Amino acid sequence: QVQLVESGGGSVQSGGSLRLSCVAFGYTSSLYFMGWFRQAPGKEREGLASIDLYGRTKYADSAKERFTISQDNAKNTVYLQMNNVNLDDTAMYYCAATWYSTDVANRRGPVATDFRYWGQGTQVTVSA
Repeated sequence: QVQLVESGGGSVQSGGSLRLSCVAFGYTSSLYFMGWFRQAPGKEREGLASIDLYGRTKYADSAKERFTISQDNAKNTVYLQMNNVNLDDTAMYYCAATWYSTDVANRRGPVATDFRYWGQGTQVTVSA
């Protein structure tokens, strides 16, 4: 089994920055893709960015200008650097992970239904 634990969320003013972290525990050697998603109240879960075992990244259009995904394989940790945040970035942010598949590899960006393991989420609240 795999457990994902997010941290780094909190309150931030519009225009500020935040870095989210996600540590993977358990049978991590099976993981190939890691991703960040978010869900605002009343909205669907939205894929933001993904990274594979070799550091290749993909971004949703909504994230590519201000968000950066990175990883430290030695620490089993993936990060999401969020810059110049705005009120629309207020949401619960989730880390997810899954095995290799050609379907996921061929996606243009992260899709929630492709990911097998999920963290509990970390809340990000942006204020004016």
